[in-house]
Amino acid sequence: RFWTGQPPRAPGSSRAARSATAQRSPVAGAAAGDPHKRPVEVRYRGAVTLTPIVGTLAYLWDRDADRVLMVQRDARPDDDHYGKVNGLGGKLEAGEHVVECMRRELREEAGLEVTSLRLRGTISWTDFGPRDEDWLGFVFVADAWSGEPPASNDEGGLIWVSRTRLLAACDPDPGVRGAAGLVLWDGDRHFLPLVFDDDPRPFHGTMPYAGERAVGWTYERL
Repeated sequence: RFWTGQPPRAPGSSRAARSATAQRSPVAGAAAGDPHKRPVEVRYRGAVTLTPIVGTLAYLWDRDADRVLMVQRDARPDDDHYGKVNGLGGKLEAGEHVVECMRRELREEAGLEVTSLRLRGTISWTDFGPRDEDWLGFVFVADAWSGEPPASNDEGGLIWVSRTRLLAACDPDPGVRGAAGLVLWDGDRHFLPLVFDDDPRPFHGTMPYAGERAVGWTYERL
């Protein structure tokens, strides 16, 4: 991994711990007892250069029934997303662009050939999930496709969720979110309403995580 400014990240280390490491100031010269040498304070400058995992995430919106296809990640207990309800998607592979990746993932995960796909935004997730990974996600909405999704895939059951219920799971009121009965990643409630709103401009946001919680969310639209 290439890095600038700070030592490379140790697996599982938090961003706070890495920041603390970057503030250490080794002292030379004086420690050797040389009166002619002033202590040299060395500080790492700048932040870690991110080398994120690039991924795609899609929400298939059946406009006629106003419902969204989601995956209930319940097939593998070792799944980093185990127990969560997610959109569909995955990692970018070598030699493909993000739209190719998105189409491939929907073909593999839901057996669908998408005919209408729109980029709704990008998100930089940092320290995400149990592995504290950095991700750059491209978020799409698909509203036309051919084929019928199966009942499940290798990650879990494929379920249709009404858009009203999905947005209720994103409500600022914790009681409303709980009543929706959908276990989403904590930060999803911040960006999912932007995926389905009427603003045609894509959003571009950053969302740091600490454990299971999103600890920040900023975005702008262009």
